[in-house]
This record gives sequence, structure tokens and C-alpha cells, in this order.
Amino acid sequence: MTDNEGTTVTPTTAAAHTETEVLKKVRSRNPALVLGLRAVRTGPVLILLLIILALFIATPDFLTIGNLANVGTQTTVVAVLALGQFMVILTRGIDLSVGSILSLTSVVGAQLFVSAHLGNLALVAMIIAGMLIGLVNGMVLVRWRIPHPFIVTLGMLNVAGGAALLLSGGSAVLGAPSIALAIGSGDILGLPIAVVFAVVLIAIAWLFTSRVQAGRWLYALGGNPEGATRSGIPVNKVLVMTYVLSGLFAACAAIIVLGRTESGYPIAGLGLELDAIAAVIIGGTSFFGGRGTIGNVVVGALILGVLRNGLNLLNVSSFWQQVAIGLILVVAVGIDVLRTDIERKIRTAEAKVLSA
Repeated sequence: MTDNEGTTVTPTTAAAHTETEVLKKVRSRNPALVLGLRAVRTGPVLILLLIILALFIATPDFLTIGNLANVGTQTTVVAVLALGQFMVILTRGIDLSVGSILSLTSVVGAQLFVSAHLGNLALVAMIIAGMLIGLVNGMVLVRWRIPHPFIVTLGMLNVAGGAALLLSGGSAVLGAPSIALAIGSGDILGLPIAVVFAVVLIAIAWLFTSRVQAGRWLYALGGNPEGATRSGIPVNKVLVMTYVLSGLFAACAAIIVLGRTESGYPIAGLGLELDAIAAVIIGGTSFFGGRGTIGNVVVGALILGVLRNGLNLLNVSSFWQQVAIGLILVVAVGIDVLRTDIERKIRTAEAKVLSA
């Protein structure tokens, strides 16, 4: 079949032409909606740039090379934790146990290094321990058919946190493998190895969620759980895998902390689960699942890191810092609700154009 200009038109190209025409009509009739959607989607990046600009104006020390390196180093732990949290939230879940997993695995690593003399093999044990805890979270969730992971992971928060205190005797376990020390405190040509380590993990997470089928299933499951089940996606297996990955990333974050402090501290991850959730939501990931990107999660973590660093340079009380972060989190949730509303209105406009 050919069009009026003699160009061959297949059903696929015809559908593409129709979709393009619909989008053009919607944009021409609703320019404010389309512009608003673009602004909302770029919201996290705009917030980060505005914070950087404001801090640059407020203090000349902010954009120095040394301070930017500090920001990168300070952000790595939350960024790595947020990678696993992101995958969980994509599936409409939440993992409140990642901070305690970090604490427990750091203690496990230090104890095995000091008492069992395992050397760098202690890091492998940390990874395995984190994944096993995530496996327990996932199996309890799907086997017991618990409707939401809040209670499961809240319980694990206390179990893992208590285990860390019992294993360490309530005090820091001094000692860390050489690889952990290099990751946590070393640098390559002035660039902190912790940042390099985090970038590698970020790249792996991006490839998994954007190029691997199992990673794409996270979006399908979060966007439409019933549709995912009907389409043959192994929902339970995907959920278990998600919590195993969350535990894995928590253990990776623990390696950074262990190397940075040269000790396994039983409350090292206290409250970090909230920072990880905040980074994911501030980065624009929908709390209702099915939408978000690894890139914006990193932006969310940077917003937290940049804001705290800048406010510290300005000698702002840590109490006010918490207030500022809380306000940004509320704004981020509001932006997500606004984006959902705008997208709904655009879909309605598209339906009207198609029916006209």
C-alpha cells in the first residue's frame, strides 16, 4: 500500500504516523499541559541545579574540587542503598530493612576479618549475608501472601539490627579487609575509589533495569500487577529477586562504610533506609510503582548529599537540615501526583482526538 506521495506504507508505519499526528494535535491544543509535563519530568534535575546555584552564591567554598570530592564520597552510600530501594519501589513495595542489613553485614565482615582471619573473603561473606536476608524478606512476603512488604521489612529491620548488636556486643568491631579499605578510603588520581565503585554499581543497575528482561519485568509488575500475572510474568520469583538485589546493594554499601570507618559498627546504617527512600522519591520515582529511572535516583541522592554538604558549609543546624530535606521530599511527592494528573489529562485529550 502506498500513500499519496507514492511512499510504501506498512501497518506499522501507518500506526506510527497516526500516533505522531495525534501527538501533534494534542500538543497544539494543549501546549500548557505538554509544557507542564516536560517541566515536571525534569523536576529533579532542575531542583539539583537550583540548589547548586544557590550554594555557589552563598559560599565560594562549595564548588572547590576538594569539596566536590567530599560530596561524591558522602553521597555514595545513600546512592548505592537507593539502587536496591528503587527496584523494590518499582514493584510497589518498600524495604525498611536496608539500613539494618548494612549494619549487620558490616559487623559480619569485620568479625570474620578479625576473628576468623578470612581476609578479603570476608567481603564475599558480607555479600552473601545481605542477599540471604533479602531472600528471607522476599520469601516471607510471597509464601505467606502478605499484601504489603511494610510489615515484613519492618520486622527484618529489628531482627537484623538486633543481630548486629548481639554479634558485636554493642560496640564497634575494629578491623577491615584491605579491599574494603581501598574502596572506602582510597583514591585513583585524586578520584575517590568509593565514587568509582558506586558508578560501576549504578551502571550495572541501569543495564539491568533497561536492557535485561527481568529488570523490565519490575516496571511491568509495578505498573499493572494483574496484567503482569496474566501476561505470564513469574510475579513471585520477580518479587523475591527484587528483595535479594536490595540486600545485595545494602551489603555493597556496607563495604564502603566498613572501609571508610575501618570497623563494623552495629548502628552504622541507622536511619539510612529513610535516606534511601527519600533519594528514590525525590528523584521522581513513583511511590505507586512502575515508573522511574536509575539516573533520577542518582540525582535524588545527589540532592540529599549536596544539600547537606552546603548547609554544613553554611553552619546550618542539623535539625534545620532535616526540615529542609523533609520539605523537599513533600514537594517531590507533590510533583509525582501532579505528573500523574497531567498525564491523565493528556491521555484524555488523546482519546478525544482519536474519537473525533
